[in-house]
Amino acid sequence: MPLALLALTISAFAIGTTEFVIVGLVPTIANQLAISLPSAGLLVSIYALGVAVGAPVLTALTGRFPRKQLLVALMVLFTAGNILAWQAPDYTTLVIARLLTGLAHGVFFSIGSTIATSLVPKEKAASAIAIMFGGLTVALVTGVPLGTFIGQHFGWRETFLAVSLLGVIALVASLLLVPSNIPGRASASLRDQLKVLTHPRLLIIYAVTALGYGGVFTAFTFLAPMMQDLAGFSPNTVSWILLGYGISVAIGNIWGGKLADKHGAVPALKFIFAALVVLLIIFQFTASIHYAALVTVLVMGIFAFGNVPGLQVYVVQKAELYTPNAVDVASGLNIAAFNIGIALGSIVGGQTVEHFGLTQTPWIGAVIVLVAFLLIGLSGRLDKPARVALG
Repeated sequence: MPLALLALTISAFAIGTTEFVIVGLVPTIANQLAISLPSAGLLVSIYALGVAVGAPVLTALTGRFPRKQLLVALMVLFTAGNILAWQAPDYTTLVIARLLTGLAHGVFFSIGSTIATSLVPKEKAASAIAIMFGGLTVALVTGVPLGTFIGQHFGWRETFLAVSLLGVIALVASLLLVPSNIPGRASASLRDQLKVLTHPRLLIIYAVTALGYGGVFTAFTFLAPMMQDLAGFSPNTVSWILLGYGISVAIGNIWGGKLADKHGAVPALKFIFAALVVLLIIFQFTASIHYAALVTVLVMGIFAFGNVPGLQVYVVQKAELYTPNAVDVASGLNIAAFNIGIALGSIVGGQTVEHFGLTQTPWIGAVIVLVAFLLIGLSGRLDKPARVALG
């Protein structure tokens, strides 16, 4: 794998840290800025909004930019956004800073996927995407706990300063390691962009992404209280469990990429979604059993992010076939679908907890992932006539 992938991975690590670390800082920010917890929690939604807008819209507008220059510009925007958060005098400024970093996030993962696949042979495309997204999963394991620790002990502003430094490192790595000869794509016309938004085959994949990811987050959002209140682990132990879960996720991300490379995106995704359905149902029964809950969570982590490389490479493949002039836009919309899935999964999980209790989140998540499994099966069947016709 080329060294340029290292620059993408470092960038993904920095971006993943700033995306997820806010969850651990919500109480601290609410206290220091004298705002309510829901207002502080909106910083998560504002970031997701930036991603959802930035991914498809800005990706389309920057199609003609050479890839390296665009990548560098994104890391400058990302670093500037975090410096603004570090210096934010009030809540409104912090909201603007989160929106800016969310915009950078959306475009980065849109073009990052296409850059990663352009650096390797086609048969290693999913593995290349998995390596890039590995930075995101490593952020879950190390960046988020460390950023939360800094925020709790030195103040939330210092966390954003630390993430700014990560942005500078990623910027330098992009300048040094990413080749300059990766061409930009011609800007997609409005007609091509509308085709991406309305093409039935691509819409199926976006639905699979949102549902497959969202179903997992229905339970994952409340994993910590479940392990503490239902399985009976202490708060300190739960922190270590989440670390172990993050390691499982990192392993699963790489494994999922290799699985998609070896067997194809659809068979790999069907297997991963089927396993997640089974594991979520098992978790429904083991959540209140001390060590059985721990084993279930660690195994579930391997599959939880294993679908990311397959989903991203699949949408790029279908876009090259159906909307060749708007591949980056299609990739960007899939990044938006991931974030919509996270938001919807968290909302469904929250409503489930509020009305039915923590114990009901796993099976509801399983039902949502089951719909994703059925949809990817449908998409795979629709691929077969296309392959026959092409042959």
